[in-house]
Amino acid sequence: MAKKSLIQREKKRQKLEQKYHLIRQSLKKKIRSKVSPLSLSEKTKMREKLQSLPCNSAPTRLHRRCFL
Repeated sequence: MAKKSLIQREKKRQKLEQKYHLIRQSLKKKIRSKVSPLSLSEKTKMREKLQSLPCNSAPTRLHRRCFL
């Protein structure tokens, strides 16, 4: 069984991931879109916005745990 502090940390990460999910998804979609030709500086600004989001809000930071 995981420590209670690890469980709380994981819950905090889940809340952050849910909070920033739409923002992260829209920024990635704008960066990848081939329909609207963005200049290099605009893409760079969007990447900087994406990097400015909290690290713990990334879905790869989540762990699969049994919370029982």
